[in-house]
Amino acid sequence: MSGNKARDVRRVASLLLVAALTATCAASIPDDGRPDWRSPGLIGSGGWPFSRSAVPQEEAEGASYIPGSSVLALPDGKARLIPFGLNDPVTLPRDDPRVTEAVRADQAWLADGIVPGMTSAERDAAGRALLDLRMLTLPNGASTASWYGAWNYMWPRDGAFAAAAFAVTGHGDDAQRVLYFLARAQDHGGLWAARYQPDGTAVADGRQVQLDSLGWVLWATWFLHQTAPQAANLDTLWPMVRRAADRAADSLRSDGLPPPSPDYWERGTSREQAPHVATLGVCAPLLAGLRAAASLAAVRGDNDAAQRWSRDADRLAQGIERRFGPYGYPRSPIAGGLLDSSVTFLAPPFAPASPSVLAAVTRTGDRLRLPTGGVVPGEGYGASVAWTPETGLFALAAAASGDLTAAKGWLDWLIDNRSTLGSFPEKVDAHGNQAGVAPLGWTSALVVLALTANQTVLPTPPA
Repeated sequence: MSGNKARDVRRVASLLLVAALTATCAASIPDDGRPDWRSPGLIGSGGWPFSRSAVPQEEAEGASYIPGSSVLALPDGKARLIPFGLNDPVTLPRDDPRVTEAVRADQAWLADGIVPGMTSAERDAAGRALLDLRMLTLPNGASTASWYGAWNYMWPRDGAFAAAAFAVTGHGDDAQRVLYFLARAQDHGGLWAARYQPDGTAVADGRQVQLDSLGWVLWATWFLHQTAPQAANLDTLWPMVRRAADRAADSLRSDGLPPPSPDYWERGTSREQAPHVATLGVCAPLLAGLRAAASLAAVRGDNDAAQRWSRDADRLAQGIERRFGPYGYPRSPIAGGLLDSSVTFLAPPFAPASPSVLAAVTRTGDRLRLPTGGVVPGEGYGASVAWTPETGLFALAAAASGDLTAAKGWLDWLIDNRSTLGSFPEKVDAHGNQAGVAPLGWTSALVVLALTANQTVLPTPPA
């Protein structure tokens, strides 16, 4: 059987098993006094990652992934993996056919697309990030933030970035699955819950709806259409786009801004400096989403929708410029507003380059940077550890804006501060140690996008 046919057979088999699969981690990490999430990476099944397992810290010592795969090479010469069709990890001789098949399947998936990077270190990091994203994305399209406990959920925001990373690297089918999941999860009013169980059930834990998800999903859908149009089935995705764009447009108030809502910080609006005004973390994604929706409507020949959403995007853009611009684009539009990494949401690849915004991005990155090199999410966040997704946002903004020197600085720090197995953790402490779960899907996607932007121009929704 040819390699392509074998992969097709496995794909069909995996889809038939979706209903029986769960996103639980197959391996438990021994209680050795370290946090349970402190795994440096995942191993998966050969050919299709519907089974994944965290690697215990002690098992990772002296181990490394076989290049281009999610198979762990152990220091004793054996390999640790989940063979195709199984749910639990096993240790096998390196010359076992199941090891060979798993490695070949992972390498073939990477070879079907593009692994960005201008150096071997960058390509290695990008390959690991893509394989981690693949293991975090289930056959039904649920792309979870990570594998453990409170991270083992699908946030629309994280899923949108995973879809964009898949799309820009030639894995359009994987991006499509993520967006199909989001289309199924969307309610009739166009909104998404804050997060979802891997089976698509909304998590009812009291978290408020986060309006920025409207913008991120619309942007990701447009991004897929721009980078992998054959996978962007607009006939299927258009109802989702219309509902989300209409909801975003209808939310705008007389000042052109949406109402207050939690954003990627996921905290109540009462804790903001200006509780009755939406943060930049909500306004900027909605602007990108409305512009993206207007562009998609024009592609479909729906001129009424294109003009309506374009007008609403203009109103929102003017509101952002009028309310946030005079203060340097802080998190809340007030004098003395704290700086926040969401200023990157106004820069490429989410919005056309603006000198004032790019200056604000540079100023904010310098202000939020810790002595060790990474950033905290925003002023007043109260954290002494560096957060990798926010650092990744500055890397992406710099790369997409053509500032390759700044992009390299951010990316070098991210690549140098990966887990011992090369995955991107959520946080890094002052000593360069993993301080959060790994891999984190959002960071993995941002690094892939930033490395791609270093080599080619990423599409930006037209103003």
